[in-house]
Amino acid sequence: MRNEPYGMDASRNNRGEAHENGAVESQNRHLKKAIAQALILRGSRDFASVAEYRRFIDMLVARRNRQRMEAVEVEQLHLKPLPPRRTTDYTEVIVPVTRMGGFRVKSIFYSAPSQLIGQRLRIHLYDDRLDAFLGSTLVATHPRGRGRNDGHRVHVINYHHVIHALKRKPQALWSSIYRDSLFPRTEYAQAWEVLQHSLPRRDACRRMVALLFIAHDQACEAELARLLADDLGSGLIPDPKTLATQLTPKHAVLPKDVVVSHPSLDSFDALLEVRA
Repeated sequence: MRNEPYGMDASRNNRGEAHENGAVESQNRHLKKAIAQALILRGSRDFASVAEYRRFIDMLVARRNRQRMEAVEVEQLHLKPLPPRRTTDYTEVIVPVTRMGGFRVKSIFYSAPSQLIGQRLRIHLYDDRLDAFLGSTLVATHPRGRGRNDGHRVHVINYHHVIHALKRKPQALWSSIYRDSLFPRTEYAQAWEVLQHSLPRRDACRRMVALLFIAHDQACEAELARLLADDLGSGLIPDPKTLATQLTPKHAVLPKDVVVSHPSLDSFDALLEVRA
């Protein structure tokens, strides 16, 4: 079997001979087993971040590849330059945007701007994210969601997509099925826990939606999160109006004046005379 983009000929299997693929694909099984054993030796499957997990996998793969370095060095002498363009490293899916303001990919619900309801999007599904295109225009990007073994539905929501609808009906936040996926940072989720236990339902929803709208409208998600952390650490109930006054004012840079030179009116007279 020949890989045309890279000009390589396979030496372990042939095109159309599915029973020969084991020689190539068995390494996937061996790697999965090695990862499982490494996690047992580590004593925990919990990682502080995706980046930390990737470092763990990179170190494990590098250790396994050291056993094959001698063969790789022999191969490298015969390798040709890479093609000018990389090959496709994503799966493409076409999905409709439902009237719920989102779309489903592999049973995971992702939000989309409300203007796209009824449109069909072309999804590029990567390992860690997905990009949504309307025609050739990128209209949304989400981190990729993963299903759960307990049957609980997973939602990946960008609060920017739904904040205007919530602002019109803030009480919808209380019973929203994707509420827990709505908060962009841990501080916002912690603020909601305090609000719903300290205030009546109506007031708690209004304050939480107001906080999200401030983060959206003033593009201050990180700064507002720090202020929320300070209030929560001091035992205060977050108040959107008070927090809004503590935000650093955004200094808009106005465009410079453009000098426009007006033509002499005599030039119009000359133009009319020429036409006459």
